[in-house]
Amino acid sequence: MDSTPDVLDDEFESVPPGLRPRDPQPKWPWFLAAGLLIAGILIVVGWSVTLPYYAVSPGPVYDTSDFVTVEGGTANDDGELFFLTVQLNETSVFEYLAAQLDDEVNLRERQSVRPTGVSQEDLRRENLALMDQSKRDATYVALTTLGYEVTLIGTGALVIETVPDSAADGVLLPDDVIVEMDGELIAFRSDVIDFLAPFEIGDPVVVTVERPDDDDPAVFTVEDFELVLGPHVDDPERPMLGVLLDNNEPIVEFPVDVTIDSRNIGGPSAGLMFTLQIIDQLTDESLTRGQRIAGTGTISVDGTVGAIGGMEQKVYGAIDAGAVAVLVPEGNYDEAVEASGGRIEVVKVSTIDDALAFFETL
Repeated sequence: MDSTPDVLDDEFESVPPGLRPRDPQPKWPWFLAAGLLIAGILIVVGWSVTLPYYAVSPGPVYDTSDFVTVEGGTANDDGELFFLTVQLNETSVFEYLAAQLDDEVNLRERQSVRPTGVSQEDLRRENLALMDQSKRDATYVALTTLGYEVTLIGTGALVIETVPDSAADGVLLPDDVIVEMDGELIAFRSDVIDFLAPFEIGDPVVVTVERPDDDDPAVFTVEDFELVLGPHVDDPERPMLGVLLDNNEPIVEFPVDVTIDSRNIGGPSAGLMFTLQIIDQLTDESLTRGQRIAGTGTISVDGTVGAIGGMEQKVYGAIDAGAVAVLVPEGNYDEAVEASGGRIEVVKVSTIDDALAFFETL
C-alpha cells in the first residue's frame, strides 16, 4: 500500500474546524438600529422644542344661548346665534411645519402675541378681563337698545402688568388705576385704547394714577407721570403705552338680571353676539327666523362693533358649523369675504343697529 499522503488543493482543509475564521456578520441591522435611534431622537426634539410662533387655527363654534341667561327672558329654540373662536397654540417644530401646509392655519410671531417678559398667565388674565368687559358692555348695549334705564359707571383702568422696555416699564406698577390721561377722564380700559388712537410714536402723554398704599390698599395716592409712547409690539407703526389692563371695579346697576357664563374663554370678540342673544331672549319674535347665523366683533357701550383678530379662521369655523351668514365688523369685511370663497354670506356691520337691520331681512 502506498503510504504517500494525499496532496490537498485547499490549504484551509488542513486547519482544524475550531480554528477556521467565521463568516462575516451582516451590517445592515446595525445601520437600521442607528437610523431608528436617530429618528427617535429627532422626533422627541421636534415635539419638545418650542419655536417663537403661535399657530392660529379655527376654534370651537358656540351657540350663545348656552352661555346667556336673562331673567324673564326666553331662549329661542328656533334658529341659532353662534359666536366664533380661534385656537392659539405655541408651536413645536412639527406643528410649525404642519401649519405651513394647512390653509386654515396662520402663524404669528410670539412677540406680537405675548411680548417678552409677559407671562402666559398675564396674557390669560388680560384676555379674561377683556371678556368680562365685553359681557358688561353687551348687557349695557342690549338693555339700552330695548329702552331700559341702565347705570354703568367706570372707575378707571387697572394695571395688571407692564411690558418690558416700554414707556410704562418701571414707572407704572401692578394695581395702579389709571383715572386720567392728559386730563381726560378714563372710566374703562377701552378708554385708554380710544384715547391713544390719534397719537403717534414719540408723543408724550401725562398719565394720572391712583396708587394703593402697600400697608392699606384702601388708602391711595394720586400721582402724575409723563410717558413717551413707543412702538407697539404687534404693529410697529402704532404707538403703545406698554400696559396690560383690566377694568377697575365699576359701579353697575342693571334693571334686568343677565348672566353670561363665559367659562374659560377669553377675549372681547363675542361681544356682538352676546348682545344679540340678550335682545333675542327679551323679544317675542326670534331674531334668526329659524336660521343659523354666526358672527364676531367687539361691542362698545355706544353700540359700535369693533374689528377683531383671527378673522379667516372664524369664517372657516362658521362655514363648518353650517351657518348661512356670518356677521363681521366693517374693519374685517374684506378679509372675511376673501376667506369665505363664496361659501357663506358675509354681512358687514358697524353698529348693533346694522346687525338688527340684517335680521329684519331674513
